[in-house]
Amino acid sequence: MRGSARQLAVSIIAVVVGTVAFASPARAATNPFTAAQACNNDFGGSWAYASDGHRTISTPGGTKVGDVYLMYNSATGYNCVATLKTVSVGSATGVSAGIRVYGGSWVYQSGSYKYYAAIQRSAVDKCVMYSGEVLYGTNWQSAGRDSWGNCG
Repeated sequence: MRGSARQLAVSIIAVVVGTVAFASPARAATNPFTAAQACNNDFGGSWAYASDGHRTISTPGGTKVGDVYLMYNSATGYNCVATLKTVSVGSATGVSAGIRVYGGSWVYQSGSYKYYAAIQRSAVDKCVMYSGEVLYGTNWQSAGRDSWGNCG
């Protein structure tokens, strides 16, 4: 009887160790918002993805930390820039969205947010630039378009 109990205990331990050793690593939380939802939540309306309106925000080592999107509302002529975090999702950490409309200066929405930062500006018959930043550790990582585009 003792041999059977010992064999059963060893088998159980082997299964537990095998399960722990081959378990998949904890998955990071995914951002529950799309860029269109972020713009709609903050400003209302219906938003479409602009052509050439997406950049991935990554560290120099290639770790993806977010995405920045340029959106357009054809009913109002407004552009919205939404920066969605892919790290520290659900925790309030640094994130920023910026837009520059031709003839004006850069404007930003920055702060500690759980999911995204978003900003909108009227851009009827004007070109825009956009940018997004995510704080990763102690460094800001950024991406965007620093040339004029999406004119109209």
